[in-house]
Amino acid sequence: MSGYLVALQAIILREVLRFVAQRGRFIAALVRPLVWLLVFAAGFRSALGLSIIPPYSTYVTYEVYIVPGLCGMVQLFNGMQSSLSLVYDREMGSMRLLLTSPLPRWWLLFSKLIAGTAVSILQVYAFLAIAAAFGIVMPFSGYILVLPVLLLTGLMMGALGLALSSTIRQLENFAGVMNFVIFPAFFLSSALYPLWKMAESSTLLYRICAVNPFTNAVEAIRFALYGQANLPALAWTLLALGVFLGLALVGYDPARGLSRRRASGG
Repeated sequence: MSGYLVALQAIILREVLRFVAQRGRFIAALVRPLVWLLVFAAGFRSALGLSIIPPYSTYVTYEVYIVPGLCGMVQLFNGMQSSLSLVYDREMGSMRLLLTSPLPRWWLLFSKLIAGTAVSILQVYAFLAIAAAFGIVMPFSGYILVLPVLLLTGLMMGALGLALSSTIRQLENFAGVMNFVIFPAFFLSSALYPLWKMAESSTLLYRICAVNPFTNAVEAIRFALYGQANLPALAWTLLALGVFLGLALVGYDPARGLSRRRASGG
């Protein structure tokens, strides 16, 4: 069992050191949600005509409402960027060296997920601290109760990125895939506006938003920050984690890669 823990510690340390060395990545992870929070919030609030009284609080301003969605944004972008590093490692050859370890492949991939999730949680709490400095404060208990939820949602979004990275062979192709996944997932969710507002404009879009895994992740974060538990959202997020992780394990299966090379004549 010590070998498993050593591998987990080494992968987490490598991910943290890489994140610390990439200061621009940390700044971008904070600036992006802060722009939405401080600049776009006023425009969206007036344009949508929102006076939100959600079930998880007696009264919530629009700025407070979108904070959980922006926390989800931080984790979503981090999950994609962590998977981008996998594509880079595969091109450089270090990924092959990692996967030839005597430890099970599923443990190595899960350790990579844990490492990426740990970095995303640090980014989320940094964003929450800056939001609190601007007067956008959540209940104190919510900052504690949201931690296990952030662990679950971070793993789910990291597993999605991991599954996508298993299908991409060239680093140049990943940017297009990221945009194809990130922006639809973010805008077709309850991150910026409640689902009942979406239902007023389009039933089809409402149904798409309702089944979006990112919507359930955001709602799980939102309820946790308000000191409550959204069990259906947590269950759907856990189910999505299982599906994405299963796809990632299949995608990184060496036998599958060998059969693909034989089929292509390589």
